[in-house]
Amino acid sequence: MDELLRGYLPIAIFFGMAIGLGLILILAAVIVAVRNPDPEKLSAYECGFNAFDDARMTFDVRFYLVAILFIIFDLEIAFLFPWAVAFGTIGLVGFWSMMVFLGVLTIGFAYEWKKGALEWE
Repeated sequence: MDELLRGYLPIAIFFGMAIGLGLILILAAVIVAVRNPDPEKLSAYECGFNAFDDARMTFDVRFYLVAILFIIFDLEIAFLFPWAVAFGTIGLVGFWSMMVFLGVLTIGFAYEWKKGALEWE
């Protein structure tokens, strides 16, 4: 049993140091922080200017389309890295399945582009 517990000693030391460092940094921020805020520091800050409308206002759908495009192509890259690493062992089935995957994404991107979803006015 002692041998098993000694195996976990580095993890316990790591957690102890992480918690200790976290507490030290929090206490240092509390001690060193300036406590005389002015109205400018207490104001809402959004993109360099004060908010001028309600937080529940509607957004243009193009913001969501660009976000979805980013997620789609980010996931595509996330799938391409392991595929490229294992390319030598997956054979033709793995190659053609990735080509189908890339083809579907390309068709979707072309459709969105053709519909004008990426045009900003």
